[in-house]
Amino acid sequence: MKNIFKTGGLLVGLALATTSCNKTLDELTLNENKPNSVPAALLFTGILNDAYEAPNGQYEAWNQYYLNNYDYYGNNRYDFGSGTVYYTTLKNVGLMEQQALAAGSPAMNPYEAMGNFFRAYFYTRMSLEMGDLPQSQALLGLDGLTPVYDPQKAVFVQSFKWLESANADLTTLIAGGTTTISGDIYFGGDLTRWQKVVNTLRVRLLLALSKKNGDADLNVAGQFAAIVSSPTKYPLMTSAADNMQYVAVAATNNFYPNNNRNFGQDGSRKNMAATYVGLLTSLQDPRVFATCEPARDLVDNKKQSPTAFSSFVGADAGLDLGVMYVNAGLQQYSFLNRKRYFSTLTGEPAIQIGYPELALNIAEGINRGWLAGGNAEPYYTAGIQASMAFYGLPTEGPYVASFYRPGSTDVTSGANYDTYTIPISYATYYAQPSVQYASGGTGLTQILQQKYLALFRHAGLEAYYNYRRTGIPAFTTGPGTGNGGRIAARFKYPASERTANTANYQAALASQYGSNDDINGVMYVLK
Repeated sequence: MKNIFKTGGLLVGLALATTSCNKTLDELTLNENKPNSVPAALLFTGILNDAYEAPNGQYEAWNQYYLNNYDYYGNNRYDFGSGTVYYTTLKNVGLMEQQALAAGSPAMNPYEAMGNFFRAYFYTRMSLEMGDLPQSQALLGLDGLTPVYDPQKAVFVQSFKWLESANADLTTLIAGGTTTISGDIYFGGDLTRWQKVVNTLRVRLLLALSKKNGDADLNVAGQFAAIVSSPTKYPLMTSAADNMQYVAVAATNNFYPNNNRNFGQDGSRKNMAATYVGLLTSLQDPRVFATCEPARDLVDNKKQSPTAFSSFVGADAGLDLGVMYVNAGLQQYSFLNRKRYFSTLTGEPAIQIGYPELALNIAEGINRGWLAGGNAEPYYTAGIQASMAFYGLPTEGPYVASFYRPGSTDVTSGANYDTYTIPISYATYYAQPSVQYASGGTGLTQILQQKYLALFRHAGLEAYYNYRRTGIPAFTTGPGTGNGGRIAARFKYPASERTANTANYQAALASQYGSNDDINGVMYVLK
């Protein structure tokens, strides 16, 4: 993919033939004015940054959370281009392991264990976007200039092996007293929390394979049961304290994507989506007060209460963008809650892999019958409560909601917000028939709806993947979403593959998508 499978120079023989010296290629190409090795810890930090999927990008439109309403800045179309590739990052994973060994670490060390985790993380991320991809022959340098594409099933089988190895090695390291790793921007080096991330990712990937539960090689239900029923062997996240989350730090100019410096551009160029807001209001879910603002037309002109659920309105993602832009200008839609997301430089932590999702993933697996004697309801309720707690919503008591008062560009001043004290009762919320867990097919729908709500602004395309796999919640289409009224099913391969790896590229398309790099093609995990 874009020569991402190549390492090293190509004209080695010619270069050596033109010199009478007996120096090696490394000596000939050594630049004495630049560092010639990078410590494992620094490489690890770079890999962790590469793993970060930030909110406020196009993913939020494709998840139908937060939509563009002004074409100059973006649109809501599902005309997918090529997927994101991480082969450079994966090359750095290997270099990280090499540098750890060069520095004197034993063969089993924290960087080796985390290397296996990140191989699974990045290969499955790419595969879920595009399908089959080079894995077994990738990153082989001159020995692998035209790597074959491994079937998606093989990518997942290998990734589960890496995750099993990462978990086992972390268990051994921690038991032996090695509990930290340097260069960690997520957990301050705590390997016990990284081990929980390893197994939490594995549960997520097993749910991504729900349509393949009968495949003996994948053993989806068996793996799920082994992990969930063996917390000593496979530690999992147990609270929000275990979240793998990216935290903005203003002191280092590392700002949240929405902040008070870009309010003028972003504050009204996007608005909330009906898929997200409509689900919140239909469930009378108090998270709407934390993440959204009421539509000012309804509050100011129609004199509706700003705390009425009916005052929160999202736009249909399929709406023509010109129409959406006019309606947004008339304040007919809810906007992102500007107190929460724009009044500071740091916003909120962006969860990459987290406990609310895990709890709901376990609930889904149990609902599907993957754990004999399992009870989905405690995990379902735990996922909901953890998500609400993330927004500061109490299980019982008042919540102070702040909504921006239009007319000022200063979103940092509390004087420009109206505040309302809203009684919150989790017990009342959960007692609603639409929320209280009902088991069976209805329960599965409830779990998937709550997972969608919990993933708002988190975990990249995970909400889209869950919709693509289950159809829940229903995504809307129309002129504004393009692609002939369809939600695209995959991303294309990088265009350079057509010329850099032609035969293998064409073979991969023939075996999966009728010889077309079709964004509506159905990949293995969805069949």
